[in-house]
Amino acid sequence: MPSVLPTGKRVEVFYDGDCPLCMREIRMLMRKGLLHHIQFTNLAAPGFAAEEHGTTYAALMERIRGRLPDGTWIEGVDVFRELYAAVGFRRLVAISRVPGLSHLLALGYRVFAKNRLRWTGRCLPDQACAVP
Repeated sequence: MPSVLPTGKRVEVFYDGDCPLCMREIRMLMRKGLLHHIQFTNLAAPGFAAEEHGTTYAALMERIRGRLPDGTWIEGVDVFRELYAAVGFRRLVAISRVPGLSHLLALGYRVFAKNRLRWTGRCLPDQACAVP
């Protein structure tokens, strides 16, 4: 099967460019100077169409998602592991796999993902947060 990513890319990350906390992490990854390993795809970019990637906007906004060169989708902490490995944080990736800690990281990310719109001030007061 041909790669769904441009040559030399190890992972594509689909990120919420309107999320201030998310953007801190993305900017850090971009600064590492290894952009050729990561394909950055901003969900908030004008003209972004999730359907062109075989998914929905709501699915991409639910939690961070990534795609490997063979087209396999990954999500949550697994995306961060791929991103960190791509920029050379292999020790951090190894530590994130330690039993117990890996479960705690996954739980922490699920809590963040569920509350990210509220915590970043993108919900209307007294209303449920919803994907725009």
